[in-house]
Amino acid sequence: MNLAPFACHPANSKGRLHPEIAAPTRTDYQRDRDRIVHSTAFRRLVYKTQVFLNHEGDLFRTRLTHSLEVAQLGRSIARALQINEDLVEAISLAHDLGHTPFGHAGQDALNECMKPFGGFEHNLQSLRVVDSLEERYPAYDGLNLTFETREGILKHCSLQNAQRLEGQEPNGVGWRFLHKQQPSLEAQLCNLADEIAYNAHDIDDGVRSGLLTLDQLDDVPLFARFRDEATTEHPHLLGQGMQRRCLHESIRRMLSAQVYDVMDATREAINEYRPTDVESVRALPVLVRFSPLMREQSLELKRFLFRSLYRHPQVMEMTGNAKRIVRDLFAIYVDSPAEMKPAFAWKAQQGDDTVRAVTVADFIAGMTDRFAIREHERLSSERLMA
Repeated sequence: MNLAPFACHPANSKGRLHPEIAAPTRTDYQRDRDRIVHSTAFRRLVYKTQVFLNHEGDLFRTRLTHSLEVAQLGRSIARALQINEDLVEAISLAHDLGHTPFGHAGQDALNECMKPFGGFEHNLQSLRVVDSLEERYPAYDGLNLTFETREGILKHCSLQNAQRLEGQEPNGVGWRFLHKQQPSLEAQLCNLADEIAYNAHDIDDGVRSGLLTLDQLDDVPLFARFRDEATTEHPHLLGQGMQRRCLHESIRRMLSAQVYDVMDATREAINEYRPTDVESVRALPVLVRFSPLMREQSLELKRFLFRSLYRHPQVMEMTGNAKRIVRDLFAIYVDSPAEMKPAFAWKAQQGDDTVRAVTVADFIAGMTDRFAIREHERLSSERLMA
Protein backbone atom coordinates (compact mmCIF):
# COMPACT_ATOMS: atom_id res chain seq x y z
CA MET A 1 0.00 0.00 0.00
CA ASN A 2 1.69 3.20 -1.22
CA LEU A 3 0.35 5.81 1.18
CA ALA A 4 1.08 9.53 1.28
CA PRO A 5 2.69 10.91 4.47
CA PHE A 6 -0.58 12.67 5.41
CA ALA A 7 -2.61 9.44 5.15
CA CYS A 8 -3.59 7.34 8.17
CA HIS A 9 -1.05 4.54 8.48
CA PRO A 10 -2.30 1.53 10.48
CA ALA A 11 1.04 1.24 12.25
CA ASN A 12 0.57 4.76 13.61
CA SER A 13 -3.01 4.31 14.78
CA LYS A 14 -4.01 5.82 18.11
CA GLY A 15 -5.27 2.34 18.91
CA ARG A 16 -8.35 0.79 20.45
CA LEU A 17 -10.07 1.45 23.75
CA HIS A 18 -9.19 -2.14 24.71
CA PRO A 19 -5.69 -3.11 23.50
CA GLU A 20 -5.49 -6.21 21.33
CA ILE A 21 -2.75 -8.27 19.76
CA ALA A 22 -2.30 -7.37 16.08
CA ALA A 23 -3.72 -9.79 13.49
CA PRO A 24 -1.12 -11.71 11.48
CA THR A 25 -2.65 -11.07 8.04
CA ARG A 26 -4.79 -7.93 8.34
CA THR A 27 -4.16 -4.32 9.29
CA ASP A 28 -6.17 -2.76 12.10
CA TYR A 29 -8.37 -0.87 9.63
CA GLN A 30 -9.10 -4.06 7.70
CA ARG A 31 -10.12 -5.70 10.97
CA ASP A 32 -12.42 -2.75 11.68
CA ARG A 33 -14.08 -3.16 8.31
CA ASP A 34 -14.56 -6.89 8.84
CA ARG A 35 -16.05 -6.39 12.31
CA ILE A 36 -18.51 -3.84 10.92
CA VAL A 37 -19.61 -6.14 8.08
CA HIS A 38 -20.26 -8.97 10.55
CA SER A 39 -22.17 -6.80 13.02
CA THR A 40 -25.89 -7.09 13.69
CA ALA A 41 -26.39 -3.37 13.12
CA PHE A 42 -24.91 -3.64 9.63
CA ARG A 43 -27.35 -6.38 8.64
CA ARG A 44 -30.28 -4.29 9.84
CA LEU A 45 -29.41 -1.56 7.33
CA VAL A 46 -30.95 -3.64 4.54
CA TYR A 47 -34.40 -2.91 5.98
CA LYS A 48 -33.88 0.76 6.89
CA THR A 49 -35.23 3.55 4.73
CA GLN A 50 -33.12 5.83 2.61
CA VAL A 51 -35.97 7.87 1.06
CA PHE A 52 -38.53 5.20 0.14
CA LEU A 53 -39.70 2.52 2.55
CA ASN A 54 -38.28 -0.91 1.89
CA HIS A 55 -41.70 -2.38 1.13
CA GLU A 56 -42.48 0.33 -1.45
CA GLY A 57 -40.22 -1.40 -3.97
CA ASP A 58 -37.44 -3.96 -4.06
CA LEU A 59 -35.11 -1.79 -6.15
CA PHE A 60 -35.07 1.39 -4.06
CA ARG A 61 -31.94 2.16 -2.06
CA THR A 62 -31.76 1.23 1.58
CA ARG A 63 -29.24 2.33 4.18
CA LEU A 64 -27.22 -0.78 3.33
CA THR A 65 -26.99 -0.19 -0.42
CA HIS A 66 -26.30 3.50 0.25
CA SER A 67 -23.41 2.58 2.55
CA LEU A 68 -21.96 0.26 -0.08
CA GLU A 69 -22.15 3.00 -2.71
CA VAL A 70 -20.42 5.45 -0.36
CA ALA A 71 -17.67 2.88 0.23
CA GLN A 72 -17.19 2.33 -3.52
CA LEU A 73 -16.92 6.03 -4.28
CA GLY A 74 -14.68 6.60 -1.28
CA ARG A 75 -12.25 3.84 -2.17
CA SER A 76 -11.92 5.08 -5.76
CA ILE A 77 -11.05 8.59 -4.62
CA ALA A 78 -8.82 7.41 -1.77
CA ARG A 79 -6.71 5.34 -4.13
CA ALA A 80 -6.08 8.34 -6.36
CA LEU A 81 -5.18 10.57 -3.41
CA GLN A 82 -2.95 7.91 -1.82
CA ILE A 83 -4.86 7.88 1.45
CA ASN A 84 -5.99 4.76 3.27
CA GLU A 85 -8.68 2.87 1.31
CA ASP A 86 -9.36 0.37 4.09
CA LEU A 87 -10.06 3.10 6.61
CA VAL A 88 -12.32 4.92 4.15
CA GLU A 89 -14.23 1.71 3.57
CA ALA A 90 -14.62 1.00 7.29
CA ILE A 91 -15.95 4.50 8.02
CA SER A 92 -18.27 4.40 5.00
CA LEU A 93 -19.81 1.07 5.99
CA ALA A 94 -20.33 2.20 9.59
CA HIS A 95 -21.44 5.81 9.19
CA ASP A 96 -25.18 5.03 9.24
CA LEU A 97 -25.25 2.17 11.77
CA GLY A 98 -27.07 4.38 14.28
CA HIS A 99 -29.71 5.65 11.89
CA THR A 100 -33.30 5.14 12.98
CA PRO A 101 -36.01 3.39 10.98
CA PHE A 102 -37.77 5.65 8.43
CA GLY A 103 -34.69 7.72 7.60
CA HIS A 104 -34.56 11.36 8.64
CA ALA A 105 -38.23 11.33 9.62
CA GLY A 106 -37.54 8.74 12.30
CA GLN A 107 -34.44 10.59 13.44
CA ASP A 108 -36.32 13.88 13.78
CA ALA A 109 -39.13 12.24 15.74
CA LEU A 110 -36.74 10.46 18.10
CA ASN A 111 -34.81 13.69 18.62
CA GLU A 112 -38.06 15.40 19.64
CA CYS A 113 -38.83 12.62 22.10
CA MET A 114 -35.33 12.80 23.57
CA LYS A 115 -35.15 16.60 23.93
CA PRO A 116 -35.60 16.47 27.74
CA PHE A 117 -32.73 13.96 27.92
CA GLY A 118 -30.17 15.62 25.63
CA GLY A 119 -31.69 14.90 22.23
CA PHE A 120 -30.78 12.25 19.66
CA GLU A 121 -27.98 12.49 17.06
CA HIS A 122 -27.67 9.63 14.59
CA ASN A 123 -23.90 10.13 14.18
CA LEU A 124 -23.46 9.85 17.93
CA GLN A 125 -25.76 6.82 17.90
CA SER A 126 -23.58 5.17 15.25
CA LEU A 127 -20.62 5.64 17.58
CA ARG A 128 -22.70 4.28 20.44
CA VAL A 129 -23.49 1.19 18.38
CA VAL A 130 -19.84 0.35 17.72
CA ASP A 131 -18.67 1.37 21.21
CA SER A 132 -21.41 -0.10 23.39
CA LEU A 133 -24.48 -1.68 21.84
CA GLU A 134 -23.01 -4.48 19.74
CA GLU A 135 -22.56 -7.60 21.86
CA ARG A 136 -20.07 -9.91 20.18
CA TYR A 137 -17.04 -10.25 22.44
CA PRO A 138 -16.63 -11.68 25.95
CA ALA A 139 -14.26 -9.03 27.31
CA TYR A 140 -15.95 -5.77 26.29
CA ASP A 141 -19.05 -4.17 24.81
CA GLY A 142 -19.08 -2.92 21.24
CA LEU A 143 -16.70 -3.72 18.39
CA ASN A 144 -13.57 -2.11 19.88
CA LEU A 145 -12.72 -0.25 16.68
CA THR A 146 -9.66 1.93 16.21
CA PHE A 147 -9.68 5.62 17.10
CA GLU A 148 -9.48 6.63 13.44
CA THR A 149 -12.57 4.65 12.42
CA ARG A 150 -14.53 5.92 15.41
CA GLU A 151 -13.44 9.49 14.68
CA GLY A 152 -14.71 9.18 11.12
CA ILE A 153 -18.06 7.76 12.22
CA LEU A 154 -18.66 10.81 14.43
CA LYS A 155 -19.25 13.24 11.57
CA HIS A 156 -21.19 15.78 13.66
CA CYS A 157 -21.46 16.28 17.40
CA SER A 158 -23.06 18.96 19.60
CA LEU A 159 -20.88 20.84 22.06
CA GLN A 160 -22.70 19.25 24.99
CA ASN A 161 -22.13 15.73 23.71
CA ALA A 162 -18.53 16.50 22.77
CA GLN A 163 -17.89 17.63 26.36
CA ARG A 164 -19.48 14.46 27.68
CA LEU A 165 -17.38 12.29 25.35
CA GLU A 166 -14.22 14.16 26.38
CA GLY A 167 -15.03 13.51 30.02
CA GLN A 168 -15.38 9.79 29.33
CA GLU A 169 -12.39 9.57 26.97
CA PRO A 170 -9.87 12.42 27.39
CA ASN A 171 -8.24 13.41 24.08
CA GLY A 172 -10.64 11.04 22.36
CA VAL A 173 -13.13 11.39 19.53
CA GLY A 174 -14.89 14.38 21.11
CA TRP A 175 -11.73 16.47 21.40
CA ARG A 176 -11.72 17.93 17.89
CA PHE A 177 -15.22 19.36 18.25
CA LEU A 178 -14.12 21.28 21.35
CA HIS A 179 -10.99 22.61 19.66
CA LYS A 180 -12.51 23.19 16.20
CA GLN A 181 -10.15 20.86 14.38
CA GLN A 182 -10.71 18.54 11.43
CA PRO A 183 -10.70 14.74 11.28
CA SER A 184 -8.38 12.73 9.05
CA LEU A 185 -8.51 13.07 5.26
CA GLU A 186 -10.11 9.63 5.18
CA ALA A 187 -12.97 10.86 7.37
CA GLN A 188 -13.29 14.05 5.33
CA LEU A 189 -13.53 11.96 2.18
CA CYS A 190 -16.33 9.81 3.62
CA ASN A 191 -18.34 12.94 4.38
CA LEU A 192 -18.13 14.08 0.76
CA ALA A 193 -18.63 10.60 -0.74
CA ASP A 194 -21.80 10.34 1.36
CA GLU A 195 -23.14 13.53 -0.23
CA ILE A 196 -22.19 12.48 -3.77
CA ALA A 197 -23.81 9.07 -3.34
CA TYR A 198 -27.15 10.16 -1.94
CA ASN A 199 -27.61 13.00 -4.43
CA ALA A 200 -27.09 10.59 -7.31
CA HIS A 201 -29.18 7.70 -6.03
CA ASP A 202 -32.00 9.95 -4.85
CA ILE A 203 -32.33 11.17 -8.44
CA ASP A 204 -32.43 7.55 -9.61
CA ASP A 205 -34.95 6.45 -7.00
CA GLY A 206 -37.03 9.60 -7.46
CA VAL A 207 -37.44 8.98 -11.19
CA ARG A 208 -38.03 5.25 -10.64
CA SER A 209 -40.80 6.08 -8.19
CA GLY A 210 -42.50 8.44 -10.62
CA LEU A 211 -42.19 11.37 -8.23
CA LEU A 212 -39.54 13.03 -10.40
CA THR A 213 -39.35 13.33 -14.18
CA LEU A 214 -36.42 13.86 -16.52
CA ASP A 215 -38.08 17.07 -17.68
CA GLN A 216 -37.97 18.42 -14.12
CA LEU A 217 -34.28 17.59 -13.94
CA ASP A 218 -33.61 19.80 -16.96
CA ASP A 219 -33.88 22.69 -14.49
CA VAL A 220 -30.89 21.34 -12.54
CA PRO A 221 -27.69 22.49 -14.31
CA LEU A 222 -25.48 19.74 -12.88
CA PHE A 223 -27.76 16.98 -14.18
CA ALA A 224 -28.90 18.72 -17.39
CA ARG A 225 -25.29 19.16 -18.53
CA PHE A 226 -24.63 15.43 -18.49
CA ARG A 227 -28.01 14.49 -19.92
CA ASP A 228 -27.26 16.78 -22.86
CA GLU A 229 -23.83 15.20 -23.27
CA ALA A 230 -25.31 11.70 -23.18
CA THR A 231 -28.09 12.39 -25.69
CA THR A 232 -25.77 14.28 -28.04
CA GLU A 233 -23.36 11.35 -28.11
CA HIS A 234 -26.17 8.74 -28.15
CA PRO A 235 -29.24 10.33 -29.85
CA HIS A 236 -31.22 7.10 -29.57
CA LEU A 237 -31.47 7.73 -25.81
CA LEU A 238 -34.21 10.24 -26.65
CA GLY A 239 -36.32 7.47 -28.19
CA GLN A 240 -39.26 5.51 -26.86
CA GLY A 241 -38.41 3.16 -24.00
CA MET A 242 -34.94 4.65 -23.45
CA GLN A 243 -35.65 6.68 -20.31
CA ARG A 244 -33.88 4.31 -17.91
CA ARG A 245 -30.78 4.09 -20.08
CA CYS A 246 -30.74 7.86 -20.49
CA LEU A 247 -31.09 8.37 -16.74
CA HIS A 248 -28.36 5.87 -15.88
CA GLU A 249 -25.93 7.28 -18.43
CA SER A 250 -26.56 10.85 -17.23
CA ILE A 251 -26.02 9.86 -13.57
CA ARG A 252 -22.92 7.86 -14.46
CA ARG A 253 -21.39 10.89 -16.15
CA MET A 254 -22.40 13.16 -13.30
CA LEU A 255 -20.84 10.84 -10.72
CA SER A 256 -17.60 10.59 -12.69
CA ALA A 257 -17.37 14.37 -13.04
CA GLN A 258 -17.90 14.84 -9.29
CA VAL A 259 -15.32 12.20 -8.41
CA TYR A 260 -12.67 13.75 -10.68
CA ASP A 261 -13.57 17.21 -9.41
CA VAL A 262 -12.96 16.09 -5.81
CA MET A 263 -9.63 14.55 -6.80
CA ASP A 264 -8.45 17.72 -8.54
CA ALA A 265 -9.74 20.18 -5.94
CA THR A 266 -8.31 18.12 -3.07
CA ARG A 267 -4.90 17.80 -4.73
CA GLU A 268 -4.90 21.57 -5.20
CA ALA A 269 -5.73 22.10 -1.51
CA ILE A 270 -3.04 19.63 -0.43
CA ASN A 271 -0.48 21.43 -2.60
CA GLU A 272 -1.53 24.75 -1.11
CA TYR A 273 -1.45 23.75 2.56
CA ARG A 274 1.20 20.99 2.33
CA PRO A 275 0.23 18.78 5.30
CA THR A 276 3.12 16.65 6.45
CA ASP A 277 1.24 14.08 8.53
CA VAL A 278 -2.18 13.28 9.99
CA GLU A 279 -1.81 15.69 12.90
CA SER A 280 -1.05 18.60 10.59
CA VAL A 281 -4.21 17.75 8.63
CA ARG A 282 -6.28 18.23 11.77
CA ALA A 283 -5.14 21.83 12.23
CA LEU A 284 -5.93 22.88 8.63
CA PRO A 285 -9.21 23.74 6.90
CA VAL A 286 -11.16 20.89 5.28
CA LEU A 287 -8.96 19.70 2.40
CA VAL A 288 -11.19 17.10 0.74
CA ARG A 289 -13.50 19.32 -1.23
CA PHE A 290 -15.31 20.20 -4.43
CA SER A 291 -14.19 23.05 -6.65
CA PRO A 292 -16.26 26.21 -6.01
CA LEU A 293 -18.38 25.66 -9.15
CA MET A 294 -19.08 22.01 -8.35
CA ARG A 295 -19.89 22.91 -4.74
CA GLU A 296 -22.49 25.44 -5.87
CA GLN A 297 -23.99 23.05 -8.45
CA SER A 298 -24.13 20.26 -5.88
CA LEU A 299 -25.93 22.55 -3.42
CA GLU A 300 -28.37 23.51 -6.17
CA LEU A 301 -29.09 19.82 -6.78
CA LYS A 302 -29.67 19.29 -3.06
CA ARG A 303 -32.10 22.20 -2.98
CA PHE A 304 -33.97 20.74 -5.94
CA LEU A 305 -34.23 17.31 -4.29
CA PHE A 306 -35.43 18.84 -1.04
CA ARG A 307 -38.08 20.86 -2.83
CA SER A 308 -39.25 18.31 -5.42
CA LEU A 309 -38.65 14.92 -3.80
CA TYR A 310 -38.24 15.10 -0.03
CA ARG A 311 -41.19 17.54 0.22
CA HIS A 312 -43.33 15.70 -2.31
CA PRO A 313 -46.85 15.07 -0.87
CA GLN A 314 -46.43 11.29 -1.16
CA VAL A 315 -43.13 11.36 0.71
CA MET A 316 -44.53 13.79 3.28
CA GLU A 317 -47.45 11.44 3.97
CA MET A 318 -44.98 8.66 4.74
CA THR A 319 -42.93 11.10 6.82
CA GLY A 320 -45.91 12.03 8.97
CA ASN A 321 -46.87 8.42 9.60
CA ALA A 322 -43.27 7.48 10.35
CA LYS A 323 -42.91 10.24 12.92
CA ARG A 324 -46.12 9.19 14.60
CA ILE A 325 -44.98 5.57 14.81
CA VAL A 326 -41.71 6.58 16.48
CA ARG A 327 -43.39 8.99 18.89
CA ASP A 328 -46.05 6.44 19.84
CA LEU A 329 -43.50 3.67 20.38
CA PHE A 330 -41.34 5.93 22.53
CA ALA A 331 -44.27 6.87 24.77
CA ILE A 332 -45.45 3.27 25.08
CA TYR A 333 -42.02 1.85 25.95
CA VAL A 334 -41.21 4.58 28.46
CA ASP A 335 -44.50 3.88 30.19
CA SER A 336 -44.27 0.09 29.82
CA PRO A 337 -40.62 -1.03 29.41
CA ALA A 338 -41.66 -4.69 29.63
CA GLU A 339 -43.03 -4.36 26.08
CA MET A 340 -39.46 -4.19 24.78
CA LYS A 341 -37.17 -7.17 24.29
CA PRO A 342 -36.05 -8.59 27.67
CA ALA A 343 -32.50 -7.20 27.67
CA PHE A 344 -33.74 -3.66 26.98
CA ALA A 345 -36.67 -4.03 29.38
CA TRP A 346 -34.33 -5.09 32.18
CA LYS A 347 -31.88 -2.24 31.52
CA ALA A 348 -34.67 0.37 31.33
CA GLN A 349 -35.86 -0.60 34.78
CA GLN A 350 -32.42 -0.37 36.45
CA GLY A 351 -31.97 3.41 36.42
CA ASP A 352 -33.64 6.80 36.50
CA ASP A 353 -35.81 8.47 33.87
CA THR A 354 -32.79 9.34 31.72
CA VAL A 355 -31.54 5.75 31.70
CA ARG A 356 -35.02 4.58 30.74
CA ALA A 357 -35.34 7.11 27.92
CA VAL A 358 -31.87 6.37 26.52
CA THR A 359 -32.58 2.63 26.60
CA VAL A 360 -35.87 3.15 24.77
CA ALA A 361 -34.09 5.32 22.18
CA ASP A 362 -31.46 2.59 21.70
CA PHE A 363 -34.20 0.02 21.13
CA ILE A 364 -36.13 2.16 18.64
CA ALA A 365 -33.03 3.34 16.76
CA GLY A 366 -32.02 -0.27 16.22
CA MET A 367 -35.35 -1.20 14.62
CA THR A 368 -35.84 -1.86 10.94
CA ASP A 369 -38.74 -0.14 9.22
CA ARG A 370 -40.87 -3.26 9.09
CA PHE A 371 -40.22 -4.22 12.71
CA ALA A 372 -41.22 -0.72 13.85
CA ILE A 373 -44.43 -0.95 11.78
CA ARG A 374 -45.27 -4.36 13.26
CA GLU A 375 -44.51 -3.23 16.81
CA HIS A 376 -46.68 -0.17 16.45
CA GLU A 377 -49.55 -2.25 15.12
CA ARG A 378 -49.11 -4.77 17.96
CA LEU A 379 -49.10 -2.13 20.66
CA SER A 380 -51.62 0.35 19.24
CA SER A 381 -53.87 -1.95 17.17
CA GLU A 382 -53.53 0.62 14.38
CA ARG A 383 -51.84 0.10 11.03
CA LEU A 384 -50.45 3.34 9.62
CA MET A 385 -48.46 1.80 6.78
CA ALA A 386 -49.45 -1.01 4.48
